[in-house]
This record gives sequence, structure tokens and C-alpha cells, in this order.
Amino acid sequence: MYSKFFKRFFDFILSLCALIVLSPLLLVLTVVGAIEMRGNPFFIQERPGKNEKIFKMIKLRTMYNCKDENGEFLPDEQRLNKYGIWLRKTSCDELLELVNILKGDMSIVGPRPLLVKYLPRYNERQRRRHDVRPGLTGYAQAHGRNAVSWEEKFEMDVWYIENVSFITDIKILFDTVKIVLKREGVSSDTAATMEEFMGNAEIETVK
Repeated sequence: MYSKFFKRFFDFILSLCALIVLSPLLLVLTVVGAIEMRGNPFFIQERPGKNEKIFKMIKLRTMYNCKDENGEFLPDEQRLNKYGIWLRKTSCDELLELVNILKGDMSIVGPRPLLVKYLPRYNERQRRRHDVRPGLTGYAQAHGRNAVSWEEKFEMDVWYIENVSFITDIKILFDTVKIVLKREGVSSDTAATMEEFMGNAEIETVK
């Protein structure tokens, strides 16, 4: 009942209110971001949503667009600056996704939207993460963020889908606030952000 009828209503009302309240902060972050990032402060990228429908997700940019001699982006740790690191630690880079929630592309709580190129790499169980709208935060983000493995993240995504409820969403929101305030799990143990998901061969290795 909640997931089919009320969840979208709450998403719309809460995202609209949040955008109104946070508009002064978003304006300041946009101006500062334009200065710190030496240009466009926004990061827009296609991501798969519910039923794998592609949408354009908007965030505040946290990395420079520096490329090597072959035109490839430099490693994340070389493109992150202090401002970008602060945005990630506080999760302020995610605030503009409230626009995606207002539009209906995303939900406040749900599996995080990952890269389009990951779609053919999922097994059938992992693919279930697209049975619902992706979220601004999710069960995996409230329980480790980038400090947990891909395997653990996907299992938590599926757990959420099988247990979605109003109470579950409230608990995830409170847990998210706690982990953000503690600034835990911003990066993995071996990368500045998170290693690329290479598919089920990697998952089998983790097991």
C-alpha cells in the first residue's frame, strides 16, 4: 500500500519543501562551485531508474574535468579538490537530486542510481534493484556508504526492495543523517571514491 500509493506523494511534498528551504544554500554552493571548479558547477549524467528507464541525474560537481594526453579522465584522486572532498563528506553534492525526486525520476529512499554501463553486468538478483525508483539515500548508504563491497551493497538493495515500508524509510533517513554527521564511508579502502563494478566475475571473487 505504502510503496504503491503513498511513497511518491511523500517524495513530492518533501522534495518540494526541501528545495524551498535549501534554496539559499544551493545558491551559495552553486556560486562557490563555479569558482572552485573553474566553470560549470553542475554534474549531469545519465543513470538507470525504475525498470531501467534512463534519466539525467543532476549533482554538484566535485571533481575537475582534467584529462590525460589520450583524452581519458585522470584518476579520481587527482581530480578531487578540497571543496569536492567536503561536498562528498557532507553529501551536499547530492542535494540537487531533489529536483530528480520532484520530477519523479528518483525517490528519497531507494537503491542509489549507478552507471548505465553497469546494466549488462548485473545478475538477475542484482537487477532487482531497478524494480523501484532509485533513491537520494538507501539502505546501503545508511550502512557503510562506499566502505562496503559491491556484493554487500547489492544484497542490501534487494533487502530494501523486499522490506520497503514507511517505518523502514524513516529508519534509513535517521541512519543516513547519523553516518553523514560522522562522515563515515565516503570512500572505499582502495579508492578515492568507489571502485568500478566489473560484473559477476568480480562478485564471485569476493565470495
